[in-house]
Amino acid sequence: MLYHLLSGLVVYQSLKKDPVIRTLADIEKHALTDNGYVTDHRNSHTDPEELRSLVLDQVHRIMEVGTTYGFQDNLWQCYLTYLIMNDENPLALVSEKRLMQQGSASLLALKDGELLMKLLHYDLQPLVKALDVPALSILTEYHAIQKHERMYHHYISAIVNDLNHKLAASTTAEEFQACLISFYQQYGVGMFGLNKAFRIRNDADGTPELIPINNLDQVNFDDLVGYEAQKKQVYDNTLAFIEGRAANNVLLYGDAGTGKSTTVKATLNEFYPKGLRLIEIYKHQFKDLSYVISRIKSRNYRFIIFMDDLSFEEFEIEYKYLKAVIEGGFETRPDNILIYATSNRRHLIKENLSDRKDMVDQEDLHHSDTMEEKLSLVDRFGLNILYTRPSFDEYHEIVKKLAAKYRISLTEEDLIRKANTWSVRKGGHTGRIAQQFINSLNPAL
Repeated sequence: MLYHLLSGLVVYQSLKKDPVIRTLADIEKHALTDNGYVTDHRNSHTDPEELRSLVLDQVHRIMEVGTTYGFQDNLWQCYLTYLIMNDENPLALVSEKRLMQQGSASLLALKDGELLMKLLHYDLQPLVKALDVPALSILTEYHAIQKHERMYHHYISAIVNDLNHKLAASTTAEEFQACLISFYQQYGVGMFGLNKAFRIRNDADGTPELIPINNLDQVNFDDLVGYEAQKKQVYDNTLAFIEGRAANNVLLYGDAGTGKSTTVKATLNEFYPKGLRLIEIYKHQFKDLSYVISRIKSRNYRFIIFMDDLSFEEFEIEYKYLKAVIEGGFETRPDNILIYATSNRRHLIKENLSDRKDMVDQEDLHHSDTMEEKLSLVDRFGLNILYTRPSFDEYHEIVKKLAAKYRISLTEEDLIRKANTWSVRKGGHTGRIAQQFINSLNPAL
């Protein structure tokens, strides 16, 4: 029975705690033995009719997850596989770092492997017949809608379905474990293994939590026309970071709409397969930086902590948290973390004329402490990269490339004429304005 298989798990505890699997196990335990009442995960007693409703609730929840992540063929197996690959147990974390060794812990994992194999191939038909819930059978014979490449989780879908097929085809616990270890070494474990980017969500009491960002732009370096020197600097710095060589924190600054954020997004997409992950954080969350670092410093990935459109007014003091994290605190910043930030202004912190009322002594100008305090933040970014507004010729090149990408059927003369009119209306000619112009032509995006 499901209940007995789950109770025997030692390493993969998350399956025991999953409310869907736990509820089905409880329902089955009572339905097939007492043929009557059951205690679900909320500890409320149900009659047979409510019991059938509970089963259908679990089918619905599995289908929701399956639709979100594009599970194929066997939702039951895919759902279990999804739980397994997200279980951040000690053995999975060790395997992620390619440190897996034989020993007592490995033997425990083998025992769990035997149980997990039985769970993947578990026969749900007795429960279907006992409660007359044919909908439960759909889980093992599911015909999903063909997934689309623009689905938010399409890359996770391919990973889940591939691992599911390998685990389901395993005939021994050793083969099952080898499949998992290979997966952990290639993709990692848990949400950091499956997702590219994350942000901080604060609960009602202010407790921070990292959650995945799903709707990522699928941009690459070729999508950003021009700025070749700037892109190369970011690429080379990130490559050094990925390869474990010395790398700098990066500040991309300059005119709005020139592709600073796009460069960072393209960098993430370029290096994600090599273990790069990104955590976006806003300045009001800088107090949570220590929490973020504690969550990621021991993981086998390289993390960019990304701060978009960074700037501070004179009354805002959050930059002090950032200064301590970047460089200067007692705790050394982990070598798997870099800070990338974008800003429309070079000095990040607003300056006043009063900041420059310095004392003059024997023709030497002594900068005020206020000025030094504000400028020292920029100094902590080892790589400062300027993005300037493109020339009109460069603006036209951006427009033409975007038009070709989205198959806009206009002559080059009409395209440039309309683009120039658009730029006059918008009061500028940046890459962002070029994209907005193309959007106005209503291409099939």
